[in-house]
Amino acid sequence: MRHTTDREASAPNEPFHDLYGQLIAQDRRRKFRRRRITVLSMALVVVLVLGAGIFALTTYLGIENGIKRSQAIDGGAGLDQDVNILLMGLDSRLDENGNALSQEEYDALHSGGSDDGGYNSNVLMLLHVPKDGSTATIISIPRDDYVELVGHPDGVTEGKVKQAYGYAMDEAMRTLKANQGSKSDAEVYQQARDAGRKAEIKTVENFLNVKVDHFVEVTMSAFLSVAKAVAPITVCLQEATKDTFSGADFKAGQQQLNAQQAVAFVRQRRDTSGKGVFLTDLDRARRQQAFIASLATQLKQKGTFTDLGKIQGIIGALKDKMAVDQSLNLIDFGLKAKQLTDNHTKFVTLPIVEFGWSDTGESVNIVDKGAIQAQVAELLAPQPTTSAAPAPPQTSAPPAQQGSQKAPAQQAPAQAPAQQAPAPAQPSPPSTGTYDAGDWSSSLLGGGIPCVK
Repeated sequence: MRHTTDREASAPNEPFHDLYGQLIAQDRRRKFRRRRITVLSMALVVVLVLGAGIFALTTYLGIENGIKRSQAIDGGAGLDQDVNILLMGLDSRLDENGNALSQEEYDALHSGGSDDGGYNSNVLMLLHVPKDGSTATIISIPRDDYVELVGHPDGVTEGKVKQAYGYAMDEAMRTLKANQGSKSDAEVYQQARDAGRKAEIKTVENFLNVKVDHFVEVTMSAFLSVAKAVAPITVCLQEATKDTFSGADFKAGQQQLNAQQAVAFVRQRRDTSGKGVFLTDLDRARRQQAFIASLATQLKQKGTFTDLGKIQGIIGALKDKMAVDQSLNLIDFGLKAKQLTDNHTKFVTLPIVEFGWSDTGESVNIVDKGAIQAQVAELLAPQPTTSAAPAPPQTSAPPAQQGSQKAPAQQAPAQAPAQQAPAPAQPSPPSTGTYDAGDWSSSLLGGGIPCVK
């Protein structure tokens, strides 16, 4: 179906309209072939703020790309409705076809080789795009939240939210191999991947009480590829920090990163400098949010969203490193670009009750499922205020806990994030410059260079 309303409503001198015209002119010079390709990076990362302008445009580009179209979701909502898009970043050190990366990539990722990692969804973000063009929201789901795994893959009833993918893929792989018949190994592998995607999506839907309309999945190397294409990237840190595990070595304040440093920036979750800098997975989630906000600001300032050559370079860097669902309409999504850049996307990390331990001895996040669902409902459909005074920004500070989700056998209150004092409400940041983003429990509004832990 052809959609023209938004495009025809654009003024001829708008940058996006100009870029669209470039693509049409280019397309008329060659035989039209509709490509099902899109872009997005990990951390997840350069998420759709980077991808926003690219999603629509890439369908017109004559670039052979290994991006997978998955059947894990069938018939998601169109972008004329409120839409929820699940962004999944896997800890796999392989590409989307299960092939090893180059040694150069492994060295830059500083995360081992092809035998390391697995198929956990280590980065989970829910992007909510309102149909009315108002501010989009990205909700970070801490990877170790202890939840029900829908379908009980591999016989596991409860586990970390990130594990649904890997357990379901493992179960499907065994079943498919036993009944492989004439299917190739590649077909079996991709069907098992789809089983993992479906399980992860259903688990998130059950946990948050939302409907996921579309998904975008990237591997670790996707982020590296995009970082190389757009570096240098400006970030800001509240204090100097080092980490031998991720390779992080950063000074305090605003600084520019190359691609390898950018990978370390979004992966760091501990400090090994001995200077008393305390970091957790939750701080890493805030780093990822800040990276997206900073990158979106810089790309907009540089005109990347309207530069066809730069967009083609980014797309070309992402071969074999990402997958999307069959029904995501890339053209419609691209026409939402200004909504995600001009309206300063809001970022929120879901709260936890405390750090604890599962019955099998794994460290997990104890969560209050009811409180989280209430918070998500408010974030996705905020109620109008009756007060004349402006309402403070929504935060994700842990609420008082009543009827928490079943806790694991042991709890470890020593590091409980609930003991952290919530950051003060943040005013809207300027469109440029640096602003203090508080800690992970406060909401973050894009539109500048957030300074984070």
